[in-house]
Amino acid sequence: MPTPPTVDLYEQAQQAVLHIRQRSSLQPIVGVVLGTGLGGFGRQVQHATAIPYAEIPHFPRSSIAGHPGNLLLGAVAGTPVAVLQGRAHLYEGHTVAEVTLPTRVLSLLGCKTLIVTNASGGINASFRAGDLVSIADHINLTGVNAAAGPNEPRFAAIPQAGQRFFDMGEAYSPRLRTLARQKAAEVGFDLPEGIYLAVLGPSFETPAEIRAFRSLGADLVGMSTVHEVIVARHMGLEVLGLSLVTNPAAGVSPEPIDHHEVLDIGRRAEGRLTELLTAILAACSAAPNPRRQP
Repeated sequence: MPTPPTVDLYEQAQQAVLHIRQRSSLQPIVGVVLGTGLGGFGRQVQHATAIPYAEIPHFPRSSIAGHPGNLLLGAVAGTPVAVLQGRAHLYEGHTVAEVTLPTRVLSLLGCKTLIVTNASGGINASFRAGDLVSIADHINLTGVNAAAGPNEPRFAAIPQAGQRFFDMGEAYSPRLRTLARQKAAEVGFDLPEGIYLAVLGPSFETPAEIRAFRSLGADLVGMSTVHEVIVARHMGLEVLGLSLVTNPAAGVSPEPIDHHEVLDIGRRAEGRLTELLTAILAACSAAPNPRRQP
């Protein structure tokens, strides 16, 4: 039998966009990625069109509890949004291109801003389970970079984006981090900042690894997010990262780490995350509606 033609990454993303456009004509301006146990924010999306990942061509499916696996298109606080309820991970056996394809699709749908959320372990002893932390920067120790491989400038969302070599000096937007702190204060809590370190997983880290990560300046540790941020910056999207501390990292507390407790903390923190995201998105709706540039 003849070998079917290879479809490159850009064409895969375009096929996914075409399918989504057949279900909804909404033009989102903000994309939101909901991490482990945080999918409940999706209930805030008004007049939502829900599309299971399984129905979208080339979309990876997560096998991890706490990741519902739906794309929601609708509005939050007057802002048109595309919300990913859950993500795929490298440790599930997906390639980095598969893991980041949904982020590429958000950009092609029209998003100019990406808000990524995750569950993390707290390396910084001042962080407690249930704390929300704004990500100021990251350290990628997963062993792979999402921009490796053939460069695809057609993904550029703005002029000057899509370059082979691109700056990551402000991977997490200072403007959005300031906005997030202001909105957190308005809804009644402090939003500290921290450095997020990503590992491959799926095993939780050893106490010796956590000591090493602390010496590198990391405050948080997790198994996601950095690759989505890398491709978002490659495309020229402005990024905000929010991390929910679900447990002290190994060695910070004598208690063993349990994924069920991670999910429980996520459920309990959903209300605060929902308040914060809604306030941030309301501020986005007050800004001029950005249009995708060719």
